[in-house]
Amino acid sequence: MADPPGCCSTCATCLLCPYSCQWITAKKEKRKGLRTTKYDCSWFLFLFCVFLFTLVWLYFAIIILNDFHNFNEFIFRQKKLWLDWSLVLLIATAVLISYSSVLLVLALCLQLCGQPLKLHWVHKVLLILTALVVAAAFTGLGIKWAEEWKSAWISLQATGPFLHIGAVGGMTLLAWPLASFIYRTRSTGLRVFVLLVYCAAMIALYLAPLGITSPCIMEENQLPPKPALVGHRGAPMLAPENTLMSLHKAVDCDVQVFETDVMVSADGVPFLMHDEELTRTTNVQAVFPERAALNSTAFNWTDLQQLDAGSWFLERRPFPTVQSLSPSDRQEAAEQRIPSLEQALEAAKHSNLSIMFDLRPENHSDYQNFVNVTLGVILQSGIPLQQVLWLPDGFREDVKQQAPGVQHVYGRKRVENEKEPVLHVNLPYQDMSSEEIRQYRRDNISVNLYVVNQPWLFSVLWCSGVSSVTTNACQVLKEMEHPIWLLPSSTYFMIWIVVDCVSFLIIIWAFVLMKKCSHRRRPAGECARNGSFPPSEPGFASGTLPDRV
Repeated sequence: MADPPGCCSTCATCLLCPYSCQWITAKKEKRKGLRTTKYDCSWFLFLFCVFLFTLVWLYFAIIILNDFHNFNEFIFRQKKLWLDWSLVLLIATAVLISYSSVLLVLALCLQLCGQPLKLHWVHKVLLILTALVVAAAFTGLGIKWAEEWKSAWISLQATGPFLHIGAVGGMTLLAWPLASFIYRTRSTGLRVFVLLVYCAAMIALYLAPLGITSPCIMEENQLPPKPALVGHRGAPMLAPENTLMSLHKAVDCDVQVFETDVMVSADGVPFLMHDEELTRTTNVQAVFPERAALNSTAFNWTDLQQLDAGSWFLERRPFPTVQSLSPSDRQEAAEQRIPSLEQALEAAKHSNLSIMFDLRPENHSDYQNFVNVTLGVILQSGIPLQQVLWLPDGFREDVKQQAPGVQHVYGRKRVENEKEPVLHVNLPYQDMSSEEIRQYRRDNISVNLYVVNQPWLFSVLWCSGVSSVTTNACQVLKEMEHPIWLLPSSTYFMIWIVVDCVSFLIIIWAFVLMKKCSHRRRPAGECARNGSFPPSEPGFASGTLPDRV
């Protein structure tokens, strides 16, 4: 018996074992008459679809890492359990994509070696479970975190050109097993159908750059200035959020604005706090266990000063960067307390740092008093009013009258027939397209987008011309002196043409090479008689190997 060209009997046996979960030698295979049936082909197609499905989910998992800290906070507020769920997501995704990838590679190698694709029932069950898990993940994403679909769309502006090259490369490599299948099967209809589908897919990929747009496809001299950095609650990767240490770390990162959240205590002292409850960022459960579930505004300032606002940062490690803190930084973090707005304004004034804040909770019955008290502290602090960026919408007209120098930032897009021109907007990065950012820039409207942590996203917004971004990762974005990539349109066009031409030539070569191999594989007598292939059931490959002539 002759082995398939380029595949020894031992290799074929080793490939069959993990795929079919059976140790079948070449002789036993022939004796049993194992062949790839249409049923086996359908399972291979399902395997290929599951692989693509998990590959798309892997892409989504990487993209949503930019916003995953919000998900961790959401789970804590619901379950009072802190865990970096991004690790769980990445590990689970890696397992799923690795499993489907290994099976697909085994199947393609078996096809090239002329072995039957007898997928074991255990693999079939696991593939169905994989598809269900990924489908459930996509469904949950669509229901609970729908804005991430917009994030994925934005990500294509950063990855589109490279995804195109990767897709062309992957489909080009698929030409070898595809050519092997076409030259092995006797079903003309099936051959024509598979070849047409493959050709249609390749033509679509070759022309895909016509629909790929990215703000980073531009000339170097057209690149807008680097966006300013706004520290989201300070520098929360380097210090406990909304503390004076976080403010000082943000200054070290060259941020221009300290973004924070303000609440007012029961005795009228504005202080920095994001959550309506104190449980996530303080030790209130240990100090005031019977009052831990109360709103932050139910505590007076004396009570708030007793709370530790830093140890949680070292214990829960909300970001991986906590592990790399120096001993002195760890000591300083452990000593942090809840700062008052007065303390934060004093620190910002000395650092020449602007401060932007939300006033919470907006639905409080005494919210107007909160506005007046907060405004009073600002006016008494002596900070230049142009360094104060006012975000709250409630009673904004009163603020304009009492403190006309304060800069007003709106959490919405501009509308027609505005009474007063909107000069500053603060929006989620998903809510503004590149075209809108450019238009606002032309109209001298400052655009700040939040929360931007990943360099790829920062690069896209930089190329789009955004004025500033709110970030948790100021220490990372500070070091970026250039977008991750920037290509002139002529260079990208050249890359596109070269990639497509090389791919086309490789595909032609693969089909020619596999045709020659298929001729060598035929029995000499049969080839001499009619030049046809040995009979085999329509499918990927006959498992019966021809005898040596």
